[in-house]
Amino acid sequence: MQPFVIGIAGGSGSGKTTFANKIVEALGEQVTVLCHDFYYAPFADMPLEERKRQNFDHPASFDTALMAEQLSALKQGQPVERPVYSYTAFTRLGETVPLLPNPVIIVEGILILESRALRELMDIKIFVDTDPDVRFIRRLVRDMAQRDRSVDSVVRQYLSTVKPMH
Repeated sequence: MQPFVIGIAGGSGSGKTTFANKIVEALGEQVTVLCHDFYYAPFADMPLEERKRQNFDHPASFDTALMAEQLSALKQGQPVERPVYSYTAFTRLGETVPLLPNPVIIVEGILILESRALRELMDIKIFVDTDPDVRFIRRLVRDMAQRDRSVDSVVRQYLSTVKPMH
């Protein structure tokens, strides 16, 4: 029997990860989670300052083809080595994390429903709709605490790419 794939999309800070974590909490080790954020393009050939200026809310900033390929492999019962992305270095690291196929696979991210290849691999699609003010506050708190970002950099990015792309 093939795994059941749940797609969870929504704007930045909408609660996608929290929702996914609640499913994991309920089902435990039966779940594999694939976050679109793991699949940001590496941008390794760019200087750091140029990487920081990328529009990370545009479909072209993701290696969605690799994500779809790995999701397809998981659905076929094959393990994969998912990439690791650094939010402080703005690039993909050389290391990977092994993922095993499980009866339930959660695919989570802001743009997962934009990709036909990903949509076709999902059994159910969920969009988490949250008030924009709440999403911004959650993003501000997260990016400062977990991604070593300043208030100014978070506000600038939100106004220049996050909000317009949403």
